Amino acid sequence: MQSSGQPHNEAPWSVGFCDCFSDMKTCCIACWCPCITFGQIAEIVDKGSTSCGASGALYTLIMFITGLPCFYSCFYRSKLRKQYKLKGGGCGDCMLHFCCETCALTQEYRELQNRGFDMSIGWHANVEKNQGLAMAPVVEKRMSK
Repeated sequence: MQSSGQPHNEAPWSVGFCDCFSDMKTCCIACWCPCITFGQIAEIVDKGSTSCGASGALYTLIMFITGLPCFYSCFYRSKLRKQYKLKGGGCGDCMLHFCCETCALTQEYRELQNRGFDMSIGWHANVEKNQGLAMAPVVEKRMSK
């Protein structure tokens, strides 16, 4: 039995990396105001320990100082992936954010939506609204060869 070095219990993402155009609203916000999308993702991933506003402001500050906010946002992708045991790896997380920040943020946002989160209301309101937030996502059907 060969081992690939990857855990075998990793689940696929509920939406593909390049499926961002199937949700144009989220894609446009992630493209033109990524600090908003990132802030919403970070608040949910951090389970309310940081606010959307604080995370979005830090993202914006890093973007203006370095021009590369992907160095910050890729760590949240890794954190999200580990929380939900999703396929991927640390280096790949950073490369995805570096190559297409919009696609990466849109995929993460939609993954959390598919897991039952209403991204517009934040962590605490989601907990009050729905106690079953750890549910499995609905996997969208994609065309295959």
